[in-house]
Amino acid sequence: MDKQHPEYQYLNLLQDILDNGSDKEVFFTPEVKQQYADRGIEQPYIRSVFGRQIRFDLKDGFPLLTTKKVFTRGIITELIWFLKGDSNLKYLADNDVHIWDEWAYKKYHKYCLKNNLPDITQAEFIQKLKESPAESDFVKEWGDLVTIYGRLWRRWPTSDGREIDQLAWVIKGLRDKPFRKSYVVSAWNPEFIYEMASEKNKNEVPPFCHTTFQFAVTENNKLNLGMYQRSADSFLGVPFNIASYALLLLMVAQVTGLEAGEFVHTFGDVHIYSNHFDAVKEQLKREPRPFPIMKLNSEIKEIDDFKVFDLTLENYNPQPALKAEIANIGGF
Repeated sequence: MDKQHPEYQYLNLLQDILDNGSDKEVFFTPEVKQQYADRGIEQPYIRSVFGRQIRFDLKDGFPLLTTKKVFTRGIITELIWFLKGDSNLKYLADNDVHIWDEWAYKKYHKYCLKNNLPDITQAEFIQKLKESPAESDFVKEWGDLVTIYGRLWRRWPTSDGREIDQLAWVIKGLRDKPFRKSYVVSAWNPEFIYEMASEKNKNEVPPFCHTTFQFAVTENNKLNLGMYQRSADSFLGVPFNIASYALLLLMVAQVTGLEAGEFVHTFGDVHIYSNHFDAVKEQLKREPRPFPIMKLNSEIKEIDDFKVFDLTLENYNPQPALKAEIANIGGF
């Protein structure tokens, strides 16, 4: 009996949500609600299930979805940004990757409304970030997302003023004592989340969806990566998440001299936005194609040395892209 294509795990999850999910409202700030009203568009809701898991063995290929074209350059650029420990949107703006635009702009837009200042569009805001020097006051104040994944992975702020490089600690441990069970990286910091945050630390970026991930070595020196995602936009976000963490697994395996094994993706609340239903139903009509191969520059031996051009995707033959609008949720 032929093995079922691994992508069916994802497609079956979409069908599960459509068939068995509960419909729930989502949180929008007053400013975002007004944007929907100004456009004459009804606010989306979500249909969600709780507690699911999918897994991909990287020997079966790189798990980049084939039932729709996925923005691979965006995934690679975003991950390099995370690995730099950068929290400023300028790097993405300079590279024409717009995954996080809404959250930086929302803070600026809200400030303009509150202080009766001239507003600009999101596109104009991003263009200004791109054109301004990295050391300019505008970039430093309005481009900084403060607690983005990369900062918490590589520069976790402590109460005694230190910054902890969690990922570097994990990599050192995997090299020295690969079979320990403690190689965990956390992005869940209550000091910056919702009502738990101080006035100084409040942030428009929602509490992170990928709250924690863990590396574990099994027999034959196989390196596995498990990630827990508390909240998952299954149509737009999850395809990115699968590929991004699979790529992180490949990179860490290379710099630790281990073999990449499985990426195990565990979900809390996994959902579909109501304005994505039609696109999801179209995707479910499609048959998966063979996964591509991700090639890494074998000369790279340290995680900080990877650049976008060191990662090459081969034999990617997806079906056409499916578009849907991201929902700008969260904030204060």
